[in-house]
Amino acid sequence: MNIHEYQAKELLAKFGVACPAGIAALSVEEAVAAAKQLPGPLYVVKSQIHAGGRGKGKFKELGPDAKGGVRLAFNLDEVESHAREMLGNTLVTIQTGPEGKQVNRLYITDGADIKQEFYLALLVDRATSRIAIVASTEGGMNIEDVAHDSPEKIHTIVVDPATGLQPHHGRSVAKALGLSGDLAKQAQTVLTGLYAAFLGTDAEQIEINPLAVCEGKNGDELLVLDAKVAFDGNAMFRHKDLAELRDLTEEDPAEVEASEYDLAYIKLDGNIGCMVNGAGLAMATMDIIKLNGEFPANFLDVGGGASKEKVTAAFKIILKDPAVKGILVNIFGGIMKCDIIADGIVAAAKEVNLSVPLVVRLEGTNVQQGKDILANSGLPIVSANDLGDAAEKIVAEVRKAA
Repeated sequence: MNIHEYQAKELLAKFGVACPAGIAALSVEEAVAAAKQLPGPLYVVKSQIHAGGRGKGKFKELGPDAKGGVRLAFNLDEVESHAREMLGNTLVTIQTGPEGKQVNRLYITDGADIKQEFYLALLVDRATSRIAIVASTEGGMNIEDVAHDSPEKIHTIVVDPATGLQPHHGRSVAKALGLSGDLAKQAQTVLTGLYAAFLGTDAEQIEINPLAVCEGKNGDELLVLDAKVAFDGNAMFRHKDLAELRDLTEEDPAEVEASEYDLAYIKLDGNIGCMVNGAGLAMATMDIIKLNGEFPANFLDVGGGASKEKVTAAFKIILKDPAVKGILVNIFGGIMKCDIIADGIVAAAKEVNLSVPLVVRLEGTNVQQGKDILANSGLPIVSANDLGDAAEKIVAEVRKAA
């Protein structure tokens, strides 16, 4: 689960991480009112969408010469002007894809006199099953580009879960960023807060870009100027307060609907819809579709104990995608019985007036009953004997229909 920048900063501040003052706004009037509460005279007006690259992004409605989704404002009139241009318009960034995302809220922050920018992140290193700290002096840039062009500028420090975060981790981060003296101590404080937040919220990733040295009233300060936080969705039952931060308008409507039925659904760019039980089997199904020359339109795992209603809902969600030109159902019945799957397929196909080829491979518990239900349904369902046979048949059917 992702949250907005302003939510991330409010959360990190609770763990003692220093962030500039800022206020969220849902309207032009609220944006101006927010700026009036900040010290000024420099303000930053930031679009709030679940995507990076906002500063370099472009608004579809404003033309190629318009400013991006993060803008400086030197007075209240400019705050108002920027807010009026941003709200309700579609921001396209390198992470949104060409369709972009509509900006429904802004974050008005106090301006900062930046001296130097860094990159700092905590994430789960799946190779070691430990929390990894990633630090770089190349803040404010796309870290992927830095990793490709200057990998020596990225430093990774792994935390042993048996000991947890230790002072030497903070010293290593300060050294990697070239900080000394008081700024090195501030880096230790920031890292301690980020680590506590990571553990305390069941985070999957906390990315600070940039972490900046800014001129303050009492000397240089190390401040979080932008933050991206993602949580483990499977742990949200332990964090009801965090679950309330979810912004459904930022998520794919089909994925939101799928979550209501406890379905694991992710939209992809292909043309063959997949409905499978079990994540491993789903991955194998997508792979074999690609092996046969086509691409999956989705990942959809109905789980091991789905009901007829759940299967029907899954089928409808797949068919709502206009890119889907055919559907492959691949079910290995264990706890999930093949006849239940078959009932759901038939019910959904009749309800939505199925107009694309459908190939079904069933195996396992009550497989013959399931095949009989499909055979007697009166629907043009193609039956397959195994996964390889199913992939070949759905690819052939899609190409024939085209």
